Amino acid sequence: MTTGTTPVVLDVDTGVDDACALLLAALHPALDLRAVSCVGGNAPVDDVVRNTLKVLETAGRSDVPVARGAERPLLEPALHAHHVHGQDGMGDLGWPDSSLQPDGRHAVELLRDVCRQAATEGRPVTLVPLAPLTNIALLLRTYPEVAAGISEIVFMGGAANVGNATASAEFNVFHDPEAAAVTLDAAADLGIRVTMYGLDVFYEPVVSREMAAELVAVGGRGPAELGGRLMDFQRDRIDGSATIGDAGAVCALIDREALRTQVLPIRVELAGTWSRGRTIVDRRDWSGAIAHDPHGEAPVRVDVALGVDGPRYARLWSDTLLGRAGPR
Repeated sequence: MTTGTTPVVLDVDTGVDDACALLLAALHPALDLRAVSCVGGNAPVDDVVRNTLKVLETAGRSDVPVARGAERPLLEPALHAHHVHGQDGMGDLGWPDSSLQPDGRHAVELLRDVCRQAATEGRPVTLVPLAPLTNIALLLRTYPEVAAGISEIVFMGGAANVGNATASAEFNVFHDPEAAAVTLDAAADLGIRVTMYGLDVFYEPVVSREMAAELVAVGGRGPAELGGRLMDFQRDRIDGSATIGDAGAVCALIDREALRTQVLPIRVELAGTWSRGRTIVDRRDWSGAIAHDPHGEAPVRVDVALGVDGPRYARLWSDTLLGRAGPR
């Protein structure tokens, strides 16, 4: 487990599992949630903002600024995932809207300002994108000086193996592959460490019916009940199973020992008819093959998550929502 408090910023497209991640980041005492930026993805960006404010108010974190960002990918129309997350993007629970208001800045401006302040304070933030990387690509290319205020990027996206939006591509990268490619290239240019928490580990932290029932039983329309109801919605919607999904990337900030990673070269496929949006993770271990590859080795290398102790992360998440993670 980490010691001390890690300053974090989340970029979200809330989203059932983004909501689970927000609850964890807002409540765990090891994390100092500085800001949340919103982007269109699982739901249209205005729904994302509304859902994000709803979650943070439920968690008692009205102090966290939330800003509206890009409503569509850099090049293509938006492609939302109502079939996964419900018509409102957050499980159609009928949870009351928040009285909170978003920050007046564009999300990229909020990210810029938070990172600049972090650099000034000498406490760089960990940037955790859990959504299409549109905001992050715009941030890093428009304001490269923010790299001084970013200790690491831990993003949920991509896969070394199979996709989910298509057979090749994971949804967040598939939604805006150009943004993913720009983000990874910019991070490499700027010397920012990157960890990819992708589909190879995404589904492993599973929440049982019993665990969800324990959360719902807390009641009071608080964070535990919200988390449990989101798990129940997910179980009913998708194959009878419920995972904390994006929240696993936040767990990785708290408990690195439960995650197995390997530094590997990576490219984002931008042109393939069937493979557009695929993260091509080069796992070859014979240097002769790479030496004779006409493309050469990818210039971008990231920490790729390849294994996780799923039950450990699921318990970390549920314990936090139940108030068992210690005082803030």
